[in-house]
Amino acid sequence: MSQEKHFVMETFNNPSVSPLDFASSSINRTLTAEQKIEYYRQMSRIRRFEQGSLKQYNMGKMGGFLHLYIGQESIAVGCASLMGEHDHMITAYRCHAHALAVGMNMNECMAELFGKTTGCSKGKGGSMHFFAPDKNFWGGHGIVAGQTPLGLGLGYGLKYNGQKGSALCFMGDGAVNQGAFHESLNIAGLFNIPVVYIIENNGYSMGTSQERSSAYKDCLAQRADGYDIDWDLVNGEDFYELRAKVNIAMERAHEQSRPTVLEIQTYRYYGHSVADANHKKYRSPEEIEDYKKNHDPINLWKQRLISEGILTEESAKEIDRTAKQETDAAVVFADESPAPTIEDVTDDVYWESDNNTEASKIGRHFFND
Repeated sequence: MSQEKHFVMETFNNPSVSPLDFASSSINRTLTAEQKIEYYRQMSRIRRFEQGSLKQYNMGKMGGFLHLYIGQESIAVGCASLMGEHDHMITAYRCHAHALAVGMNMNECMAELFGKTTGCSKGKGGSMHFFAPDKNFWGGHGIVAGQTPLGLGLGYGLKYNGQKGSALCFMGDGAVNQGAFHESLNIAGLFNIPVVYIIENNGYSMGTSQERSSAYKDCLAQRADGYDIDWDLVNGEDFYELRAKVNIAMERAHEQSRPTVLEIQTYRYYGHSVADANHKKYRSPEEIEDYKKNHDPINLWKQRLISEGILTEESAKEIDRTAKQETDAAVVFADESPAPTIEDVTDDVYWESDNNTEASKIGRHFFND
């Protein structure tokens, strides 16, 4: 184990070890007060959007599943804040925050949850399928770890086209045991693909804890050693640390075309999805409340900005009020938008059909004979 990895593991497991001053890292040192406040605004918008979504789901306005991101907001915002022209993002089914963080608006996102034609996927995808190719966001994916080979493909495309960029591929801790992920790691390590695999480790898969579902020595990211891939552990509560360490991984992709596996510690306040009725049984209510009180990433970032003298309690409340108003307006927009018609069901299935190509006329979309 390298000295860097040894230090990370030691810090991760031993609170007495003083953390690095990540606020003074090069990527954070140049942040303006306006940028820092904007990140707080983005996290607040995500929190309000998710809370509004939960309310509407419970009112029967949405069908299907709803995977909430409440408690993890710093990760999506921090990672998106580092993206450039040739940096791409793909994630799993807990995808609302990533969509908002890259610049999708609340109206198109809420309308998609409502299954309306004004949604980002025209109401056909729902909660797990937000997409914005124009923003380098390649969507949420409902199959566990199904996005990991797709993220690998995004990275391969960058390398093939000679573009200096990275593919940020997000997953939950439950996805690390899927074969597709390990096959992706093998190819990424073997062919030097500029992909950054980000494990958003909130401690629990569907209905069970990490300890009961995954075999590991020190941490999940350590599995990258088997593929000769660099890895790191990140405290998702610390926005400065998150940006600093993700930036190192992205620079490795940009400059060396090498992959990285990051494991970001975080926590979800609600269940795996809204359908996860037992989420307060496989963990204690006291544990949940402790995280809300002492580890909430939005509150910790707010307190940090207040201590730096660039934010006040009143201005923070105003940001929150504005975020709630935006969410309420998005709900009205979604509720009043038209639903898809029966005639829409065959649209956006095959590109050939939508564009009336020769192949579409003979029903041969993929084969010549």
